[in-house]
Amino acid sequence: MNARDLPAASLPPAGCGPIFPAHDSTVPPLRQQIFDCVRSQGQIPRIDVAKRLAVSPATVSTLVADLKSSGLLVEVEAPREPGGRGRPPVALAVRPEAGYVAGIKLSDLMHTGVIVDFAGQPVAEASLSRSSLRSDFELLAGEAEDLLARMLAEAGMRRDALSAVGIGVPGMVDHARGISLWSPIIRETGLPIAAMMSERLGLPVEVDNDANLLTLAELWYGAGRELADFAVVTLEYGVGMGLVMNHQLYRGAHSVGMELGHTKVQHDGALCRCGQRGCLEAYVSDYALVREAGVALDMHRTASGSAQVILESLYDQAKAGNEAARTIFRRAGRFLAAGLANVINLFDPSLVILSGARMRYDYLYAEEVLREARTLSLNVGRALPPIETNAWGDLVWARGAATLALAKVTQERAREASG
Repeated sequence: MNARDLPAASLPPAGCGPIFPAHDSTVPPLRQQIFDCVRSQGQIPRIDVAKRLAVSPATVSTLVADLKSSGLLVEVEAPREPGGRGRPPVALAVRPEAGYVAGIKLSDLMHTGVIVDFAGQPVAEASLSRSSLRSDFELLAGEAEDLLARMLAEAGMRRDALSAVGIGVPGMVDHARGISLWSPIIRETGLPIAAMMSERLGLPVEVDNDANLLTLAELWYGAGRELADFAVVTLEYGVGMGLVMNHQLYRGAHSVGMELGHTKVQHDGALCRCGQRGCLEAYVSDYALVREAGVALDMHRTASGSAQVILESLYDQAKAGNEAARTIFRRAGRFLAAGLANVINLFDPSLVILSGARMRYDYLYAEEVLREARTLSLNVGRALPPIETNAWGDLVWARGAATLALAKVTQERAREASG
């Protein structure tokens, strides 16, 4: 079929150039840009907001008045320069108590949660250990509700003090529709978990892939705050990836892109938990290392021997000089190097961040692994991006989930603000 065979309604209009929607949603309204600018700086004078956004001071003052009357911004006394005289300078800041959101990361062995205020600062946190790697969503939902109750108790809040809840789960998540298409910790597939949790909690709920939320945390609080583009590769029970392009999280056409762990590194290779073979995750993740340990070192899981215990033992043996244990990590490291090189070759990011609980196993990011990743990357005529490690604790994933909710609530509140 060619263009002549298509119905008239399917043909693009005559002319050339990209066709944008009537209202391009990628650029927030100026009122929200002003609010986001203030929040990103902590506190900032109005004149500096005008300079940063390249708009007139009068326009900034008008919209700031809207944001102040809506209780989102306040004026604070700015630090005076040494020797300064006259009235103390005035700056703008976010009113922290303007709202609160919660973030929850659902995981295989431990759920984590955090409540943050409107300035993005944590006010309560909690964690919940669990013993099941995979369960019905009803059980997970009950655990999430229990975790939220613990955080609210710590903060001395009622549930209706929250504006929204963000939830992160591993696997393939259609963020726009709030659907978990497939998750290694949920038995069911295609679940509208945002709607289900919203009905259960009585609050708006946003949901996304957990690697995206860790990337969001890096964008808001970490190494990516001043970068237009960067990639995050996560190593936990699985392998995940998040990508920021032009200061925004990129999810793909159907919100399920960046599945680095399920790119293929060997035809008809090791079985992955997704059901396919040869995935990168099947050679680098926790369960891959445990599987190798069972074959090479006869270290098998028992009722009392969890995957975590086996991993710790494997790492200790490698550190002690056990060549078989070192070979397992070395092999995983080589596959990881190939995966990192593919990220660099595909996206040319300004920075690659390695993050997750497995960062304490330094064999996976030893200098020879990073050197091989650089060797496998196309380096003609360009400087290769640095590869950094960031061993944030478990709570950062939950903070990313809270940030997802905070961004949504901010968009709504800034739109509603009016003089």
